[in-house]
Amino acid sequence: MREAYVAAKDVHVLPSQLPIPGAGLLPVNCYLVRGSEPVLVDTGMPIDAVDFADTLWSVVDPADLRWLVLTHDDRDHSGNIVQIMREAPDAVLVTSQLSVVRLSEEWDLPRDRLRLVNPGSSFTAGDREISILRPPAFDSPATLAAYDHGSRTLFSADSFGSVLPTVANDVDDVTEAEYFEGFSLFNRSNHPWVALTDPAKFEVVLHQIRALGADRILSSHGPAVEGRVDRLLDAMARIPSLPQVLPPEEIDPEAVLGRLEFNDPLPAAGA
Repeated sequence: MREAYVAAKDVHVLPSQLPIPGAGLLPVNCYLVRGSEPVLVDTGMPIDAVDFADTLWSVVDPADLRWLVLTHDDRDHSGNIVQIMREAPDAVLVTSQLSVVRLSEEWDLPRDRLRLVNPGSSFTAGDREISILRPPAFDSPATLAAYDHGSRTLFSADSFGSVLPTVANDVDDVTEAEYFEGFSLFNRSNHPWVALTDPAKFEVVLHQIRALGADRILSSHGPAVEGRVDRLLDAMARIPSLPQVLPPEEIDPEAVLGRLEFNDPLPAAGA
């Protein structure tokens, strides 16, 4: 993981990344929205367990965290959920019933700290109103996005992600060509079903997002994008007309694993 940074007033990014062989780096971001009742969006990857907790608690006290919005149960989003809920005893988990069912295959979540929501729901987090919606593209049927009306920020889960040539906090940290090339690659390969979608029906979902009037989109897998929401939506509208992207079938696992830095989750021998 890298050091947390501010993407907007009261919105902190907790950034990490994964190497995509032959393509670049895929951001893996979680977000902390400060306010009278702080909200955490997603809990990062298991590989980052120690660093994630250290980074999160550097921007919010565990006793102050009140809400944990889980966009979906994939491990790059839910990897540290048990640890965070244990260390933040007053945090309520907001997610879909399907995510809870899938997570229950491995973890027993505290049922008295669950709030189940569907697209169209909303909840009040102190001085903030959070709306829940379905993002235009997703790789899990449990996926939800969250819109913070206070900061006018859409936390879009996997939608609008981009594979980047280098570490980037903001979309301006890479060239426009690099960003949109990675955008096309990611949103076709991570959501291959979009190629089967009726573009007119797909546009209906995009129109709902346009109607939010968001100032910025913060994807779980992309740099912060502010002031270019319409351009991102236009680029997403083109994805159904493009061919699917499939990964190579032959790959050197050692080369891939060698580029990852692992945090050892097990105690040393004799500890």
